[in-house]
Amino acid sequence: MTELAFHFGAPDKLAYACRLVRKAVGSGARVVVVADEDAIAQLDVDLWGVSATDFVPHCASSAPPFVQGRSPVLLTSNADQAAAPFGVLVNLADTVPPGFDRFQRLIEVVSTDAADRDLARGRWRYYTEQGHTIQRHDLSLKRAD
Repeated sequence: MTELAFHFGAPDKLAYACRLVRKAVGSGARVVVVADEDAIAQLDVDLWGVSATDFVPHCASSAPPFVQGRSPVLLTSNADQAAAPFGVLVNLADTVPPGFDRFQRLIEVVSTDAADRDLARGRWRYYTEQGHTIQRHDLSLKRAD
């Protein structure tokens, strides 16, 4: 069964996702990031400049399968478009990503925006109704340290 985690309270959802993806790739994971087209376009730019000295290699789902097979990160609006096997799915979208259960791990990133939190509550309900146990990561507690 897919391991699920909600990281909630992100003041900047895309910046947090970039750091999360960087950390996952640094540990050897292959990651699919699901988001809307505007967020994908911004992530494509942001991942090239995560810090002054490095970037996170990535590609879009429109890349040929051989490129996807070599890239540690795939940016897409639909997780089912991943041609190669990936272990981690990061969801920045408003809905449950179809095919999430074929990943070892799903991470939902939730901002401080009220509408985003409400949509996340619906996804949380769906996952628990499907029998998943969810790990909670309150990012506001980490900022207080």
